[in-house]
Amino acid sequence: MGWYRARARAHCVLISQVMHFVDLSREVLAETLLAAGPGSPTLCAGWRTQELAAHLYLREHKPRVGLGLVLKPLRKATEKATRELAEESSTPEAFANLVSRFRQGPPRLSPMRIKALDEGSNLIEFFVHTEDVRRAGDRWAPRALDQGYSDALWADLVKRAAILYRGVDLGIVLVQPSGPRHVAKRAPVSVAIIGEPGELLMHAHGRARQALVSFEGQPDAVALLQTADVGF
Repeated sequence: MGWYRARARAHCVLISQVMHFVDLSREVLAETLLAAGPGSPTLCAGWRTQELAAHLYLREHKPRVGLGLVLKPLRKATEKATRELAEESSTPEAFANLVSRFRQGPPRLSPMRIKALDEGSNLIEFFVHTEDVRRAGDRWAPRALDQGYSDALWADLVKRAAILYRGVDLGIVLVQPSGPRHVAKRAPVSVAIIGEPGELLMHAHGRARQALVSFEGQPDAVALLQTADVGF
């Protein structure tokens, strides 16, 4: 019983830490958007900063629009709503207002207020989109991440890796330089992708050119990975 209680307490602490990182990540993302301003490039194909800010706001405040991110029949409506809000937010004042509304979090009755859902939906989302803005320019450097934050990103990546690499006709092994590794997908021929958790996340979400990772494997397998459809 004592062991169970200790484990439960550790689990609660972990959840608390993750939510702390989610809340801080929202702040960092908002500040990154404001620093870039409207009209700035991002790594999201076809999106400037105002489209990205519109996406972030709508997915939390307009459930039907958010569903369009995963349901094809609603995708056109989601794209239209994102485009329209982005156009309305093209001036510095309107853009700052949109970012401020995103920064305040989801509305009171939103399911996104549920901490577990917030964690599962936003921990990686906020990290990747922050880097989408930061790494869109010519000059950028990786952030020095808190170890707890890096561990939380790794844990979430491990949960999603099989889905993110589902379109790759290879075995995939994710490896941290410090030693931890995860077999994301098994196949007769495999490639190891080596990098810090944040860099592995960027690669797994289709940002291969901006991910500071290295590869180990047969040259033809590595070449195949570099042209494969990775991410959602």
